[in-house]
Amino acid sequence: MQLRVTFVAAARSSSLLAERFEDDRPLDQAGWDEVLAVAHDLLPLAAAELRYCSPTPRSRATGDALGYSPLVQLALRDCDMGRWRGLTLGEAMAREPESVDAWLADPRATPHGGESLRDFITRVGGWLDTRPVGDGGRIVAVAEPAVIRAALVYALKAPPSTYWNIDVRPLSATTVTGRAGRWNLRFEGAPAQPART
Repeated sequence: MQLRVTFVAAARSSSLLAERFEDDRPLDQAGWDEVLAVAHDLLPLAAAELRYCSPTPRSRATGDALGYSPLVQLALRDCDMGRWRGLTLGEAMAREPESVDAWLADPRATPHGGESLRDFITRVGGWLDTRPVGDGGRIVAVAEPAVIRAALVYALKAPPSTYWNIDVRPLSATTVTGRAGRWNLRFEGAPAQPART
């Protein structure tokens, strides 16, 4: 039996330039407005037999607002960024430019003291490969964009550096189909995204 896993990117809790590593902030008013604007298009995913989410407040709030009542999955947490947690990329670059360059260039690097990109991708891929087949074929998971990027790199068996070339927009839906070790990316229509800087 093939599984159909649809990842829904959590709504934002800040503007793109203010996004922080391992951001634990809840949805702001603009994020709630974005969820309400696309809820009609994403509501049918609530019919999935299994509904999950990342442990972040904005992932949980997005899933609840869409009527999914998702179960929190620790394996879908964002990449452990060690001492960079809570910083923007610009702030980390200002403090440790060589370390950021090393992290961006080498998927095994952990200059921040946290998790490597390779380990992050492997963790998220392990979650994907262990989804139960017997409980139904449709799954929805609300997650941080970084988690979805990692899942796509894993599903496509792409080099880890591909992670930096995938753009996952808030409240976009991305589907993979298949089973452990054999996944296919499925393109479907996505709801229009509200503009936000």
